[in-house]
Amino acid sequence: MPSNSLAALYSAADALVIPSHYEGFGLPVVEAMTCGCPVITSNVSSLPEAGGDAAVYCDPGDTDSMAQAIQRVLTEPNLRSRMIASGYEQARRFSWRNCAEATFKAYGEVIS
Repeated sequence: MPSNSLAALYSAADALVIPSHYEGFGLPVVEAMTCGCPVITSNVSSLPEAGGDAAVYCDPGDTDSMAQAIQRVLTEPNLRSRMIASGYEQARRFSWRNCAEATFKAYGEVIS
């Protein structure tokens, strides 16, 4: 799928729900936040790192908890607005520039 199509889907979605038990990083979380899409995801693996304070978290094995989170995000405009604004900020933390700078710093520490 072309990346502009994916961005259009994230932008049109009411929320991204990822009830995953394991993620290597959670790139879809950051992608969705970049597009202004609120994220509801699991409280395990790397997902809390990817989502920071901008996502709503649930136990991936607790369907009632997940359903309540979805209901809240869809029906509470203040929560939704806060998640979108926080999501833009959280997504900025994961730029390629930040990644390159952190890698350069880590290499410097190893060489020292």
